[in-house]
Amino acid sequence: MSQAAATTLNFPVRGMTCAACATTIEKLLNKHPGVKATVNFASERVQLQYDRTQVQPQALVETLDKAGFSVPPETVALEITGMSCAACAAGIEGVLAKTPGVIAGNVNFASAKARVEYTPGVVDVAQIVERIGKAGFGASEVREIGEAEMAAREAGERAAWRRQVWMFVASVVLTLPLFAQMFTMFDFADLGHALGGHHAELLPRWLQLVLATPVQFWIGARFYKAAFKSLRSGTANMDVLVALGTSMAYLYSVVVTVLDLPGQHVYFEASASIITLILLGRLLEARAKRKTSSAIRALLNLKPKTAKVERDGKLVEVDAGSLVVGDVFVVAAGESVPVDGEVLSGTSSVDEAMLSGESMPVNKEPGSRLFAATVNQYGMLRARATGIGADTMLAQIIRMVDEAQGSKAPIQHLVDRIAGIFVPVVVAIAALTLAITWLVTGSFSVALVHAVAVLVIACPCSLGLATPTAIMVGTGMGARAGILIRNAEVLERARALKTLVVDKTGTLTEGRPQVTDLLPSAETERDALLRLAASLEAGSEHPLARAIMQAAEAAGVQAAGVTDFETIPGKGVRGVIDGRPAVLGSPAWLAAEQARTSTALEARAQAVQAQGKTVVGVAVDGATAGFIAIADQLRDTSREAVRRLQAMGVDVVMMTGDNRHTAEAIARQAGIVRYFAEVLPQHKADEVKRLQQAQGGHVGMVGDGINDAPALAAADVSLAIGAGSDIAIEAADVVLVKGDLRHVATAIDLSSATLRKIRQNLFFAFFYNVLGIPLAAFGLLNPVIAGAAMAMSSISVVSNSLLLNRWRPK
Repeated sequence: MSQAAATTLNFPVRGMTCAACATTIEKLLNKHPGVKATVNFASERVQLQYDRTQVQPQALVETLDKAGFSVPPETVALEITGMSCAACAAGIEGVLAKTPGVIAGNVNFASAKARVEYTPGVVDVAQIVERIGKAGFGASEVREIGEAEMAAREAGERAAWRRQVWMFVASVVLTLPLFAQMFTMFDFADLGHALGGHHAELLPRWLQLVLATPVQFWIGARFYKAAFKSLRSGTANMDVLVALGTSMAYLYSVVVTVLDLPGQHVYFEASASIITLILLGRLLEARAKRKTSSAIRALLNLKPKTAKVERDGKLVEVDAGSLVVGDVFVVAAGESVPVDGEVLSGTSSVDEAMLSGESMPVNKEPGSRLFAATVNQYGMLRARATGIGADTMLAQIIRMVDEAQGSKAPIQHLVDRIAGIFVPVVVAIAALTLAITWLVTGSFSVALVHAVAVLVIACPCSLGLATPTAIMVGTGMGARAGILIRNAEVLERARALKTLVVDKTGTLTEGRPQVTDLLPSAETERDALLRLAASLEAGSEHPLARAIMQAAEAAGVQAAGVTDFETIPGKGVRGVIDGRPAVLGSPAWLAAEQARTSTALEARAQAVQAQGKTVVGVAVDGATAGFIAIADQLRDTSREAVRRLQAMGVDVVMMTGDNRHTAEAIARQAGIVRYFAEVLPQHKADEVKRLQQAQGGHVGMVGDGINDAPALAAADVSLAIGAGSDIAIEAADVVLVKGDLRHVATAIDLSSATLRKIRQNLFFAFFYNVLGIPLAAFGLLNPVIAGAAMAMSSISVVSNSLLLNRWRPK
C-alpha cells in the first residue's frame, strides 16, 4: 500500500452480538485489496487502512450491509455563509445529494443552517464542508449554543451589517443624481411611453457612466461573485437574475454612450437604482430575520453570570460556568438559580415561567428540583448542583429550539423544488420577452427595458423565506409557553390530529398514589388504623406503602416497632405490633386469612372499590381494624384539558395498564368516553397503530413513562410530559415542560396559527411573482419600480411572520 494513497478510517458498526462477529467483519473487509481492518467488539468500531486507488469506502460499507451489519448514520449541523436566496439553498442541497456517503441534506435559507445525515467512514464532516466550499459557500460545524457562541455569532452579524450599511450609503450617494432625473421620466401626454422607460436626461451621459460604473462593479460585485459561484455549482439563484438584468441595462447604455448612437436612450439610472434598492431590501430583510431568532437570544439572556458557592465553609461568589456537579450553592431571594440542582435546605417559591409558561410560582422544599435561570421569590435555598452546562434544562431547551428552527416542514419541500427551477424559467421568460417585444415594436431599447424588468421583478427569496421564518417564530413562541417543539414537521402535523391517545398515570393523573379514604371499624380510631398500617409498611418502597407513610406523616402518626415481620409476595405483609399479630393486604387475602369483618364495613369497602380505588385492609388479633383506599388523583387541569381538546374536534382516548374499574373511574372523572384498560406496555404501540389504520393516520400520543416510549414513537405526533422519563422525552416530537395536559391544546393552536402564517406567506410570494412577471413582460413596470417591488416582497413575508409574535396561549 503506497503512503500517498493510504487512508485511515474509524467508524461505528452495529449488529455485532459476540466476538465472533468482530472476527467475521475483519475477514470480510480484509478480503478487499489494499485493506487492513481491525474491529473492536467492545466499542463496536472498525479501524482500517485502505488504498483509495484500489477500493472505495462505499464498497466496504456495502460489504458490511450484505453480511447483516450496518454503519449507523450520523448527523451534523452546519452554519452556511454566502447564501443570498432560496435557490442558493436548493443548490447546496443538490451538491450534498451528489456527495457519496451523504444520505440526506436539508438547507434552511432563513436560519442559514444545514442538517446533513451521512454515513461515517464513507464521508466525514471535513469532506462535506469542502464540497460546500467548492460550490462557493462557506460552511462550519455548529457548536453547542452558549453565551460565547451566541456572542461570536452576533458579533459577526453586526460586522456584516456595518459593511452592508456602508456599501448601501455609498450606493445611495452615487445613485441619487441618477435617480433624481427619473422624476422627469413621466410624460403624462404619453403615459405608455413613460412606463416603457423613456425619459429626458438632465445629466451628461459621460457623467452618468462615471456614477453608474462603481455601483455596477464595486458595490454590485457581490452579485457577480455570488452568480458565478451559483453557476459554477450547476444552479442559478437570484444573484444571477440581478447580475444579468443590471448588466444588460448597463452594457447597452455604455454602447450607446461610447458610440454616441442617435435616438437611443441610456439606462444607467435603472441599473444603479436596482442595485441600490436590492441592497436596501437585503438590509431590511436581514434586520427582520434577526428578530425571528430572538427566542434563543432571550433564553440565553436568562442565564445568571455568577453563583454563590460553599467553599471551605465559606460562601464565595464565582463564575456560574465554573460550577461542577456536587457543588453546594445558595440562592437568595430575588436571585436566579445558576444551574440545575436539588434543594438541600430552605423553603421558598420559585418563578418557573421561563420554563413552563406558567405565571404561578412553584413551592420548593428539601428534595425539590431547581432549574437554571428560574427566579427565587423569597427566602433562601441551599442546593446541590445536579446539572451544569449543556446538561441543564435551559441548555436542552435552547438546543431543541435551535434544532427546530433549522428544520423544514413538509410543505417547504414543494417550495424548494419550485425555487430550484425558478431562475432558469425566469431567464427563459426574459429572453422570450426580449425577442417578442423587439419583433413587435421594432425597438431593441424598449425590448431591453421589458426584459430587464422581468429579470428584476422575479424573486425566489420571498418563496424561500415564507415557511422557515414562520417556523422560527412559531417554535420560539412555543418555547416561551413551555412547549418545546423538536422539529418543524410536527408543527404542520399537529393541527391535523383527529385522535389523541392519553396515558393515565402521570399524564391524566398526578402519578403519585395518595390515601383518599380511611374506613376504620366501629372499634378502631382513624389514627389507630393509620398507625397499624404505617408500622407494617415502614421501610417498603412500594408506591402504595409510600402513600400510607405520607398520610401517617401528615396526620402526625408515629409508626410502632414490628417483630416477626414477613412479606407474602402478591398478597401482603404480616408481623407482630405491641405483642398483637397483625396483617395488611387485599380484602380477598384478609378473607382468606379468616379475618372477621362486619357486613357494614365490607359494604363500605366494596363501594370505594367500585370508584376505581385500590383498597387494602388491616387486621389485628384476627379482626379487621379497617380499610384504607388509595388512588392516583386526577390532575386539577385534566378535565379542562379534555374539554378543550374535544371542543377542537379531537377525540381523546385514554390508555392504561390499570384494571378496568380504575380506568373507568378516571375516564369518567376526566370526561373521556373511550378508553383501553389492562394494556401491557408492549401492546400500547399496537393499539396506536390500530387507531391509525382505522382512521388513516392523524393519531397523537401523550405519555410520560418508559413504557410509553414505543407508543410515542408510533404516533403521528408524540408529546411527552416534561417531568416524565428521559426515554419518553427523547421519543417525543413535543415536550410539555409543565406537566399540564392543557398545553396539548395550546400546541395544536400554535400549530394552526403557524400554518396559517405559512399559507399567507406562500400566497403573498406566489401572487407577487404570478402578477409581477406578466406586468413586467408587457412593459407595465419600469425596471427601477420592479427592483423596489422585488425588495419589498421579501420584507413583507418576513414581517408577516413576525406578526406571529402576537400569538398568545388561550
